[in-house]
Amino acid sequence: MYMTLEQLAAVFPSARLNAGVFLPALNQAMTRWEINTPRRVAAFLAQVGHESGQLRYVKELGSERYLARYDTGNLALRLGNTVEADGDGQLYCGRGLIQITGRNNYRACSVALFGDDRLLGQPQLLEQPQWAAESAAWFWHSRGLNPLADRGEFNRITRHINGGLNGLEERLKLLARAREVLG
Repeated sequence: MYMTLEQLAAVFPSARLNAGVFLPALNQAMTRWEINTPRRVAAFLAQVGHESGQLRYVKELGSERYLARYDTGNLALRLGNTVEADGDGQLYCGRGLIQITGRNNYRACSVALFGDDRLLGQPQLLEQPQWAAESAAWFWHSRGLNPLADRGEFNRITRHINGGLNGLEERLKLLARAREVLG
């Protein structure tokens, strides 16, 4: 299922020119990772829309202090970062359209997309439209979210992506808009 520019712009009116920048990358990534039915695409776009501010952000927003929470302690350990205050929490902050976060996720994403660990040395690649879209679709696929979308289990999808239901109201609005636009 390929989206048109008009459809993407209707789902993400705040994206403006970014819709045209991301459209080819999104279509390619969704095809590759079997996000290929109206239900799957609508759910995926709703999540991507919230996480990226409707395609406006491909790097996590937050000060150095905020991002330092990924650098030490239990959260750092769960993400595969070192527990020392060495800056890897900031280096492996959320990037891409679904905000890949932490050394472990960067490594797994890198192996899936490139067959090597290049994202550990070049995490900023996930800020480029092609890899921002590919990483989001890979994450979606790697967490088994297509079957959840097929069954309409949107809250479970949100928990897999966000760890909770943060931003659920906006995600649901984006889902309704995507469903309306995609038919």
